Amino acid sequence: MPFAITASQLARRIGLPDAPLLIDVRTPEDAAADPRLLPGAIRRDHRDVATWAAELRGRAAVVACQRGLKLSEGTAAWLRHAGARAETLEGGFAGWAAAGLPLVHAASVPPRDAAGRTLWVTRQRPKVDRIACPWLIRRFVDPAAVFLFVAAAEVAAVADRFGATPFDIEGTFWSHRGEGCTFDTMLEEFGLTTPALRRLALLVRGADTARLDLAPQCAGLLAASLGLSRLHGDDLAQLEAGMVLYDAFHLWCRDATEETHNWPGPGPR
Repeated sequence: MPFAITASQLARRIGLPDAPLLIDVRTPEDAAADPRLLPGAIRRDHRDVATWAAELRGRAAVVACQRGLKLSEGTAAWLRHAGARAETLEGGFAGWAAAGLPLVHAASVPPRDAAGRTLWVTRQRPKVDRIACPWLIRRFVDPAAVFLFVAAAEVAAVADRFGATPFDIEGTFWSHRGEGCTFDTMLEEFGLTTPALRRLALLVRGADTARLDLAPQCAGLLAASLGLSRLHGDDLAQLEAGMVLYDAFHLWCRDATEETHNWPGPGPR
């Protein structure tokens, strides 16, 4: 089918830096029956597509309604008319859910601001968890999420005055629990339990809590994280560099754990 993508094809693209924007146009009744979200999806009303389609000019997007029929077809056609590279999700939300693919618990996503973004705040000078968590949020929950890095003593006040959600702060909801770190908490609360993310969580936990024995790669993640912290004096610049780091570790966790490398290679035969 032209201008359509299968659930398995989309699942391979979610979490990548060039993943398409996912647009959920299910009816309010369908969304209420199952309020979970495709990873990183935003909710939009198909009836208003003519008013917001131009915002996506030049962007890649995948539109999903309940079963991948008229609402997604019509919305995607409008988006293409406005200059977006829009596809529909074959089988829609129902097909994705039936395939057992990851869905985000919508009730766990913090309220969004007037621009539709979630807003988060944490301590400045991040190292491991405070880079891993923003990576997870932007890749699987809210691609437009905003992160504020402030003095540790001011996190609570900034959260209150600016309507931000504090994370990786002791005594807050989004923080360490037991032997897990904040990244573990987010995977649990958002419902993101893919094998690759669980494997990545082990590496983050080991690097963040000085348990480098959890996996051989923990020491490498810690070394890279500390190096980035020293390379970048600006926390937002460090976050952007860290996004690439976690993209690489995530793909290793997903696709390359059995791959090895040896030098020199085999000689001529």
